[in-house]
Amino acid sequence: MESKRIYHMQAEICKALANPIRIEVLNLLKSGEKTVTELSNLLGVDQANLSQHLAILRSKRIVEARRVGNSVYYSVANPRIIEACNLLRQILQEQLEAESRLISFKQ
Repeated sequence: MESKRIYHMQAEICKALANPIRIEVLNLLKSGEKTVTELSNLLGVDQANLSQHLAILRSKRIVEARRVGNSVYYSVANPRIIEACNLLRQILQEQLEAESRLISFKQ
């Protein structure tokens, strides 16, 4: 029964990461914590939209928030999530390279 729970939890994490903005947020946070304002400026999205994305990541404990005065700092809750994202990115890069070789071969 516990494995079923893990599958459910894994699916929930995957759903939370099923948005390019959220994945980009994690990529930006891998170098250290950032404020909502910093993230908003780096991503080019408004703070209201970003806050919704951060709330989803927070609800799944993918990121953590720390308040200092009026600023909220976000960081990755578990660095292994970055490892998982990097691994998936490497797999996708390999797929793109293989696809490119196939297209070149056909021409």
